[in-house]
Amino acid sequence: MTDDPVIIHTDGGCRPNPGPGGWGAVLRQRDHVREMFGGEAGATSNNRMELMAPIMALEALTRPVVVHLHTDSTYVRNGITKWVFGWERNGWMTAAKQPVKNVDLWQRLQIASAQHRVEWFWVKGHSGIADNELADALATRGLQEAIAAAAIPT
Repeated sequence: MTDDPVIIHTDGGCRPNPGPGGWGAVLRQRDHVREMFGGEAGATSNNRMELMAPIMALEALTRPVVVHLHTDSTYVRNGITKWVFGWERNGWMTAAKQPVKNVDLWQRLQIASAQHRVEWFWVKGHSGIADNELADALATRGLQEAIAAAAIPT
């Protein structure tokens, strides 16, 4: 595993919430940049799209690497760095004995994260951080393209 980190910025969202959604990710390592995005035209949630962005970014990496992953979602950062261990230990139930929401994506994120050495960072959204702003724009593009694709008759 190289110590030359891949820097990832992610974002996701819906309009309205719940509703159609999109996610975006920017991956950088040295001079290499990859932009990724996707979306769902059906009803999804902000939280699901915020989770899809780091999942898709981590799953796109072809070998184990050090990752500095930046998200503006405290839900994602706290979930993967704190809450997920208790949820898993409690059979994917919350402290209030309710099923964990988005368990399918949390489990997928755990698997994707385990392939790498990931450090998680929270960044304030819409605060002028270039790659966070780009991830936001990519998430919007993913949303728009998903809606447009769903509107095309087959």
